[in-house]
Amino acid sequence: MTSAERAAAAERAVLARHVRRLWALPGTALGRSGWPPTFGQRLHWHWNYWWQAHLLDSLVDAQLRAPDEQRARLISRFVTTVHRRNFGTWVNDYYDDIAWLGLALQRVRELRLVESTVDEALAAIGRRLHEGWTDDLGGGIWWRRGDAFKNAPANGPAAIFHARAGDRDRAAAMTRWLTETLVDPATGLVWDGIRADTGELVTYIFSYCQGVYLGACLEQAAWDEAARTVRAVAEHVAPQGIMPGSEGGDGGLFSAILARYLALAAKTLPGAEAETAARLVRQSADACWSGAVTTTGGPLFSSVWADPAGLPPGKAERDLSVQVGGWMLLEAAATLD
Repeated sequence: MTSAERAAAAERAVLARHVRRLWALPGTALGRSGWPPTFGQRLHWHWNYWWQAHLLDSLVDAQLRAPDEQRARLISRFVTTVHRRNFGTWVNDYYDDIAWLGLALQRVRELRLVESTVDEALAAIGRRLHEGWTDDLGGGIWWRRGDAFKNAPANGPAAIFHARAGDRDRAAAMTRWLTETLVDPATGLVWDGIRADTGELVTYIFSYCQGVYLGACLEQAAWDEAARTVRAVAEHVAPQGIMPGSEGGDGGLFSAILARYLALAAKTLPGAEAETAARLVRQSADACWSGAVTTTGGPLFSSVWADPAGLPPGKAERDLSVQVGGWMLLEAAATLD
Protein backbone atom coordinates (compact mmCIF):
# COMPACT_ATOMS: atom_id res chain seq x y z
CA MET A 1 0.00 0.00 0.00
CA THR A 2 1.36 3.44 -0.90
CA SER A 3 1.81 6.23 1.62
CA ALA A 4 -1.08 8.12 0.03
CA GLU A 5 -3.35 5.06 0.30
CA ARG A 6 -2.45 4.71 3.98
CA ALA A 7 -3.27 8.37 4.59
CA ALA A 8 -6.60 7.97 2.78
CA ALA A 9 -7.48 4.96 4.93
CA ALA A 10 -6.63 6.92 8.09
CA GLU A 11 -8.83 9.79 6.93
CA ARG A 12 -11.79 7.50 6.31
CA ALA A 13 -11.38 5.90 9.73
CA VAL A 14 -11.25 9.16 11.66
CA LEU A 15 -14.23 10.59 9.80
CA ALA A 16 -16.25 7.41 10.24
CA ARG A 17 -15.64 7.11 13.98
CA HIS A 18 -15.33 10.68 15.19
CA VAL A 19 -16.87 13.35 12.93
CA ARG A 20 -20.52 14.06 13.62
CA ARG A 21 -23.01 16.94 13.64
CA LEU A 22 -22.91 19.39 16.49
CA TRP A 23 -26.04 18.98 18.64
CA ALA A 24 -27.75 17.29 15.66
CA LEU A 25 -27.82 20.62 13.82
CA PRO A 26 -27.93 20.35 10.01
CA GLY A 27 -24.88 21.64 8.17
CA THR A 28 -22.50 21.20 11.12
CA ALA A 29 -19.50 18.92 11.65
CA LEU A 30 -17.09 18.48 14.57
CA GLY A 31 -14.83 15.75 15.94
CA ARG A 32 -16.07 13.74 18.92
CA SER A 33 -13.21 13.53 21.40
CA GLY A 34 -13.57 9.79 22.00
CA TRP A 35 -14.61 6.54 20.36
CA PRO A 36 -16.71 4.73 21.37
CA PRO A 37 -18.11 8.01 22.68
CA THR A 38 -19.37 8.68 26.17
CA PHE A 39 -22.65 10.52 26.61
CA GLY A 40 -20.79 13.81 27.06
CA GLN A 41 -18.70 13.19 23.97
CA ARG A 42 -21.82 12.54 21.92
CA LEU A 43 -22.95 16.02 22.90
CA HIS A 44 -19.51 17.50 22.11
CA TRP A 45 -19.45 18.77 25.67
CA HIS A 46 -15.72 18.10 26.04
CA TRP A 47 -14.64 19.12 22.60
CA ASN A 48 -10.94 20.00 22.98
CA TYR A 49 -10.50 23.15 20.88
CA TRP A 50 -6.92 22.47 19.79
CA TRP A 51 -7.61 18.84 18.84
CA GLN A 52 -10.20 20.22 16.43
CA ALA A 53 -7.58 22.56 14.97
CA HIS A 54 -5.37 19.57 14.10
CA LEU A 55 -8.32 17.65 12.71
CA LEU A 56 -8.97 20.63 10.44
CA ASP A 57 -5.29 20.77 9.48
CA SER A 58 -5.40 17.07 8.58
CA LEU A 59 -8.46 17.65 6.40
CA VAL A 60 -6.43 20.29 4.56
CA ASP A 61 -3.57 17.78 4.17
CA ALA A 62 -6.05 15.35 2.62
CA GLN A 63 -7.47 18.00 0.32
CA LEU A 64 -4.00 18.82 -0.95
CA ARG A 65 -3.25 15.12 -1.42
CA ALA A 66 -6.47 14.32 -3.28
CA PRO A 67 -8.76 17.31 -3.96
CA ASP A 68 -12.44 16.46 -3.52
CA GLU A 69 -15.56 18.62 -3.59
CA GLN A 70 -17.28 16.69 -0.81
CA ARG A 71 -14.28 17.19 1.49
CA ALA A 72 -14.13 20.86 0.55
CA ARG A 73 -17.74 21.23 1.73
CA LEU A 74 -16.89 19.36 4.93
CA ILE A 75 -14.01 21.75 5.62
CA SER A 76 -16.35 24.71 5.17
CA ARG A 77 -18.91 23.22 7.56
CA PHE A 78 -16.20 22.33 10.05
CA VAL A 79 -14.82 25.87 10.20
CA THR A 80 -18.19 27.44 10.89
CA THR A 81 -19.02 24.73 13.46
CA VAL A 82 -15.85 25.45 15.44
CA HIS A 83 -17.00 29.05 15.76
CA ARG A 84 -20.50 27.98 16.82
CA ARG A 85 -19.24 25.45 19.41
CA ASN A 86 -16.85 28.09 20.78
CA PHE A 87 -19.95 30.18 21.55
CA GLY A 88 -19.52 32.69 18.74
CA THR A 89 -15.84 33.53 19.13
CA TRP A 90 -12.66 32.32 17.45
CA VAL A 91 -10.36 32.60 20.46
CA ASN A 92 -9.93 31.30 23.98
CA ASP A 93 -7.48 32.00 26.80
CA TYR A 94 -4.73 29.65 25.57
CA TYR A 95 -2.33 31.21 23.09
CA ASP A 96 -1.09 27.85 21.82
CA ASP A 97 -4.66 26.72 21.10
CA ILE A 98 -5.52 29.74 19.01
CA ALA A 99 -2.19 29.67 17.17
CA TRP A 100 -2.97 26.12 16.04
CA LEU A 101 -6.40 27.09 14.79
CA GLY A 102 -4.83 30.08 13.06
CA LEU A 103 -2.30 27.89 11.24
CA ALA A 104 -5.05 25.55 10.05
CA LEU A 105 -7.20 28.47 8.90
CA GLN A 106 -4.30 30.04 7.00
CA ARG A 107 -4.13 26.84 4.97
CA VAL A 108 -7.90 26.79 4.50
CA ARG A 109 -7.64 30.29 3.06
CA GLU A 110 -4.98 29.09 0.62
CA LEU A 111 -7.56 26.63 -0.69
CA ARG A 112 -10.01 29.55 -1.15
CA LEU A 113 -12.68 28.01 1.07
CA VAL A 114 -15.02 30.11 3.29
CA GLU A 115 -12.81 33.14 2.68
CA SER A 116 -14.76 35.88 4.45
CA THR A 117 -15.25 33.76 7.59
CA VAL A 118 -11.60 32.77 7.61
CA ASP A 119 -10.41 36.34 7.19
CA GLU A 120 -12.47 37.38 10.21
CA ALA A 121 -11.08 34.49 12.24
CA LEU A 122 -7.46 35.15 11.30
CA ALA A 123 -7.80 38.82 12.20
CA ALA A 124 -9.17 37.93 15.65
CA ILE A 125 -6.46 35.34 16.26
CA GLY A 126 -3.70 37.66 15.06
CA ARG A 127 -4.85 40.41 17.42
CA ARG A 128 -4.98 38.06 20.40
CA LEU A 129 -1.50 36.64 19.70
CA HIS A 130 -0.06 40.14 19.47
CA GLU A 131 -1.62 40.98 22.82
CA GLY A 132 0.20 38.07 24.45
CA TRP A 133 3.69 39.50 23.85
CA THR A 134 5.41 41.16 26.82
CA ASP A 135 8.99 42.08 27.71
CA ASP A 136 8.94 39.81 30.76
CA LEU A 137 11.75 37.23 30.58
CA GLY A 138 13.14 39.00 27.53
CA GLY A 139 10.08 38.66 25.30
CA GLY A 140 7.77 35.95 24.05
CA ILE A 141 4.09 35.32 24.69
CA TRP A 142 2.42 33.63 27.62
CA TRP A 143 1.05 30.11 27.55
CA ARG A 144 -2.36 31.51 28.47
CA ARG A 145 -3.89 34.82 29.48
CA GLY A 146 -3.28 35.84 33.08
CA ASP A 147 -0.52 33.26 33.51
CA ALA A 148 3.14 33.55 34.58
CA PHE A 149 4.52 30.90 32.22
CA LYS A 150 6.06 31.32 28.78
CA ASN A 151 6.74 28.22 26.75
CA ALA A 152 7.68 26.67 23.43
CA PRO A 153 4.19 25.24 22.76
CA ALA A 154 2.76 28.78 22.55
CA ASN A 155 5.67 30.68 21.00
CA GLY A 156 6.54 28.10 18.34
CA PRO A 157 3.21 27.94 16.51
CA ALA A 158 2.66 31.66 17.04
CA ALA A 159 6.00 32.38 15.35
CA ILE A 160 4.96 30.20 12.41
CA PHE A 161 1.60 31.96 12.26
CA HIS A 162 3.16 35.43 12.23
CA ALA A 163 5.70 34.44 9.57
CA ARG A 164 2.98 33.11 7.29
CA ALA A 165 0.87 36.21 7.94
CA GLY A 166 3.74 38.40 6.73
CA ASP A 167 4.73 39.75 10.16
CA ARG A 168 8.36 38.76 9.79
CA ASP A 169 9.65 40.98 12.58
CA ARG A 170 7.42 39.45 15.24
CA ALA A 171 8.11 35.95 13.93
CA ALA A 172 11.85 36.58 14.05
CA ALA A 173 11.64 38.01 17.56
CA MET A 174 9.72 34.97 18.81
CA THR A 175 12.11 32.52 17.19
CA ARG A 176 15.10 34.39 18.59
CA TRP A 177 13.52 34.34 22.06
CA LEU A 178 13.04 30.59 21.81
CA THR A 179 16.64 30.07 20.71
CA GLU A 180 18.12 32.23 23.43
CA THR A 181 15.83 31.10 26.25
CA LEU A 182 14.71 27.51 25.74
CA VAL A 183 17.28 25.69 23.59
CA ASP A 184 19.67 23.53 25.61
CA PRO A 185 23.14 24.48 24.32
CA ALA A 186 24.50 21.06 25.26
CA THR A 187 22.01 18.89 23.35
CA GLY A 188 20.19 21.24 20.97
CA LEU A 189 16.86 20.09 22.44
CA VAL A 190 14.10 22.56 23.24
CA TRP A 191 12.93 22.80 26.84
CA ASP A 192 9.27 23.26 27.70
CA GLY A 193 9.23 26.78 29.19
CA ILE A 194 10.19 29.27 31.86
CA ARG A 195 8.27 30.75 34.82
CA ALA A 196 8.16 34.51 35.22
CA ASP A 197 7.38 34.42 38.93
CA THR A 198 10.43 32.31 39.88
CA GLY A 199 12.68 32.41 36.82
CA GLU A 200 12.67 28.59 36.87
CA LEU A 201 13.35 26.79 33.61
CA VAL A 202 10.99 23.87 33.05
CA THR A 203 13.32 21.45 31.30
CA TYR A 204 10.90 18.70 30.31
CA ILE A 205 11.62 17.38 26.83
CA PHE A 206 8.50 16.91 24.69
CA SER A 207 8.50 15.96 21.02
CA TYR A 208 5.91 18.72 20.56
CA CYS A 209 8.43 21.42 21.53
CA GLN A 210 11.02 20.16 19.06
CA GLY A 211 8.45 20.26 16.28
CA VAL A 212 7.19 23.78 16.82
CA TYR A 213 10.69 25.20 17.18
CA LEU A 214 11.78 23.37 14.03
CA GLY A 215 8.79 24.82 12.18
CA ALA A 216 9.59 28.34 13.38
CA CYS A 217 13.22 27.99 12.26
CA LEU A 218 12.18 26.73 8.84
CA GLU A 219 9.90 29.75 8.36
CA GLN A 220 12.84 32.04 9.21
CA ALA A 221 15.25 30.14 6.93
CA ALA A 222 17.36 29.54 10.06
CA TRP A 223 18.95 26.48 8.50
CA ASP A 224 21.67 25.91 11.10
CA GLU A 225 19.21 25.95 13.99
CA ALA A 226 16.76 23.75 12.11
CA ALA A 227 19.46 21.23 11.21
CA ARG A 228 20.67 21.16 14.83
CA THR A 229 17.12 20.38 15.96
CA VAL A 230 16.79 17.49 13.49
CA ARG A 231 20.09 16.03 14.75
CA ALA A 232 18.99 16.44 18.37
CA VAL A 233 15.68 14.71 17.70
CA ALA A 234 17.40 11.81 15.96
CA GLU A 235 19.88 11.38 18.80
CA HIS A 236 17.79 12.05 21.89
CA VAL A 237 14.07 11.89 21.08
CA ALA A 238 13.85 9.06 18.52
CA PRO A 239 17.13 7.12 18.88
CA GLN A 240 15.53 3.97 17.43
CA GLY A 241 14.16 5.92 14.48
CA ILE A 242 10.55 5.98 15.72
CA MET A 243 9.07 9.02 17.44
CA PRO A 244 7.80 8.50 21.00
CA GLY A 245 4.24 7.72 21.99
CA SER A 246 2.01 8.97 24.75
CA GLU A 247 -0.68 8.00 27.21
CA GLY A 248 -3.31 9.74 25.12
CA GLY A 249 -4.87 13.08 25.94
CA ASP A 250 -3.04 16.09 24.57
CA GLY A 251 0.09 13.96 24.24
CA GLY A 252 -1.56 12.02 21.44
CA LEU A 253 -0.73 14.89 19.10
CA PHE A 254 2.81 15.69 20.28
CA SER A 255 4.86 13.46 17.96
CA ALA A 256 2.46 14.03 15.07
CA ILE A 257 3.26 17.74 15.30
CA LEU A 258 6.95 16.89 15.20
CA ALA A 259 6.32 14.66 12.17
CA ARG A 260 4.60 17.50 10.30
CA TYR A 261 7.62 19.77 10.61
CA LEU A 262 10.17 17.00 10.05
CA ALA A 263 8.44 16.32 6.73
CA LEU A 264 8.71 20.01 5.91
CA ALA A 265 12.39 19.94 6.91
CA ALA A 266 12.96 16.94 4.65
CA LYS A 267 11.75 19.00 1.68
CA THR A 268 13.42 22.27 2.72
CA LEU A 269 16.74 21.74 4.46
CA PRO A 270 19.98 21.35 2.55
CA GLY A 271 22.33 18.53 3.48
CA ALA A 272 22.17 15.28 5.40
CA GLU A 273 19.62 16.51 7.93
CA ALA A 274 16.93 16.45 5.23
CA GLU A 275 17.54 12.73 4.78
CA THR A 276 17.47 12.20 8.55
CA ALA A 277 14.16 14.02 8.84
CA ALA A 278 12.62 11.97 6.03
CA ARG A 279 13.85 8.73 7.59
CA LEU A 280 12.29 9.55 10.96
CA VAL A 281 8.93 10.30 9.37
CA ARG A 282 8.93 7.22 7.16
CA GLN A 283 10.05 4.81 9.87
CA SER A 284 7.50 6.20 12.32
CA ALA A 285 4.78 5.95 9.68
CA ASP A 286 5.69 2.34 8.92
CA ALA A 287 5.57 1.48 12.62
CA CYS A 288 2.26 3.30 13.11
CA TRP A 289 0.66 1.51 10.19
CA SER A 290 2.04 -1.90 11.15
CA GLY A 291 0.80 -1.53 14.71
CA ALA A 292 -2.74 -0.51 13.78
CA VAL A 293 -5.68 -2.90 14.09
CA THR A 294 -8.69 -2.94 11.79
CA THR A 295 -12.03 -2.06 13.32
CA THR A 296 -15.07 0.10 12.53
CA GLY A 297 -14.22 2.37 9.63
CA GLY A 298 -10.63 1.18 9.18
CA PRO A 299 -7.33 1.30 11.08
CA LEU A 300 -7.17 2.12 14.78
CA PHE A 301 -3.76 3.50 15.71
CA SER A 302 -1.74 2.81 18.82
CA SER A 303 -0.85 5.68 21.11
CA VAL A 304 2.72 4.34 20.99
CA TRP A 305 3.70 3.89 17.37
CA ALA A 306 6.41 1.38 18.21
CA ASP A 307 3.81 -0.92 19.87
CA PRO A 308 0.70 -2.56 18.44
CA ALA A 309 -2.79 -1.32 19.23
CA GLY A 310 -5.37 -3.67 20.71
CA LEU A 311 -9.09 -4.31 20.70
CA PRO A 312 -11.22 -3.22 22.38
CA PRO A 313 -9.41 0.13 22.23
CA GLY A 314 -7.52 1.13 25.35
CA LYS A 315 -8.15 4.41 27.10
CA ALA A 316 -5.51 6.24 25.06
CA GLU A 317 -6.56 4.76 21.72
CA ARG A 318 -10.12 6.00 22.29
CA ASP A 319 -8.90 9.59 22.12
CA LEU A 320 -9.45 11.68 19.01
CA SER A 321 -5.98 13.14 19.58
CA VAL A 322 -4.30 9.74 19.17
CA GLN A 323 -6.23 8.87 16.02
CA VAL A 324 -5.75 12.28 14.41
CA GLY A 325 -2.09 12.01 15.39
CA GLY A 326 -1.72 8.77 13.44
CA TRP A 327 -3.52 10.32 10.48
CA MET A 328 -1.29 13.43 10.60
CA LEU A 329 1.80 11.24 10.58
CA LEU A 330 0.63 9.28 7.56
CA GLU A 331 -0.26 12.49 5.70
CA ALA A 332 3.23 13.82 6.49
CA ALA A 333 4.77 10.63 5.11
CA ALA A 334 2.64 10.88 1.98
CA THR A 335 4.11 14.30 1.18
CA LEU A 336 7.55 12.71 0.94
CA ASP A 337 6.55 10.54 -2.01
